[in-house]
Amino acid sequence: MPSTAEFTARTASFRPELLAHCYRILGSIHDAEDLVQETYVRAWGAFDRFEGRSSVRTWLYKIATNACLTALETRARRPLPSGLGGPQDDHRVALADRDPAVPWLQPAPDHLFTATDPAAIVAGKSGVRLAFIAALQLLPARQRAVLTLRDVLSFRTAEVADMLDMSAAAVDSALRRARTRLADAGPVAEDLSEPGEEAQRLLIDSYVDAFTRADAGALTALLRADVELEMPPIPTWFTGRDAVIGFFSARVMRADEWRMTPTAANSQPAVIIYRRVGENGFEPYGIQVFDLIGRKIARITSFNDPALVPVFDPRTTGAKAAPRDR
Repeated sequence: MPSTAEFTARTASFRPELLAHCYRILGSIHDAEDLVQETYVRAWGAFDRFEGRSSVRTWLYKIATNACLTALETRARRPLPSGLGGPQDDHRVALADRDPAVPWLQPAPDHLFTATDPAAIVAGKSGVRLAFIAALQLLPARQRAVLTLRDVLSFRTAEVADMLDMSAAAVDSALRRARTRLADAGPVAEDLSEPGEEAQRLLIDSYVDAFTRADAGALTALLRADVELEMPPIPTWFTGRDAVIGFFSARVMRADEWRMTPTAANSQPAVIIYRRVGENGFEPYGIQVFDLIGRKIARITSFNDPALVPVFDPRTTGAKAAPRDR
């Protein structure tokens, strides 16, 4: 029986990229963490039988992928509101009731995909942008797996066929169908007009300042005319700067009611949101993730789920927590 030290030495470095892989397939960072843990339990139990006919990395991906496919047999796809219906362009419409029964897509913090090996860093952070993860949810589970293994991680067809117990022809067929379905869903690649890191930071800092001061005029200047806003678990979503600003002004923004801490999610700028409770406290509220084009905000995806906050800030515990200093 191999030692724990040997197993850890040969497998531990792959954990961040395996987490990203499971997240791509499942659309839930909570589920992905559970499945990566299950992957390592299974790998430890079978490590003495590992014959080295593939690399340890490939072997771990085979275990993780099949664990995800088994899990998806009993789980529904995870959409965003934009995947369920059309947008509203009038902020005065009645919001649809929150729907906790829908297993909504979740964002993923960049820090969980951090690795030391350059190849692992690329494997962890490639293909995790929200638009791509949402598009993957349109695919049947096995097509999701094939597309991520081939197009994101660049495994060879023969390797994917072995992982999924499929023929090479079946892998190629599934990949073609998956690519066609994604193309029909619209563009999901990174936008090359996204600003540089410093410009992103200044833009998000300006957004946080305007939002927390409830300054609608300053916020308007930061948004594209065709900006979109969605807020899972609320199915209603908005398109157009007038609708988004109108909604924020009428129903959300109040001076000194919100605190926001900049972070990164899905290789995109994001903020952790806290809402005032009582005179001196703030409680976790959710995560906002931004799509940027040029020096403007093109989409705001506001995940109004307090349970996500500890994933982004592990020091947040309990029902109430003060936000960290920016």
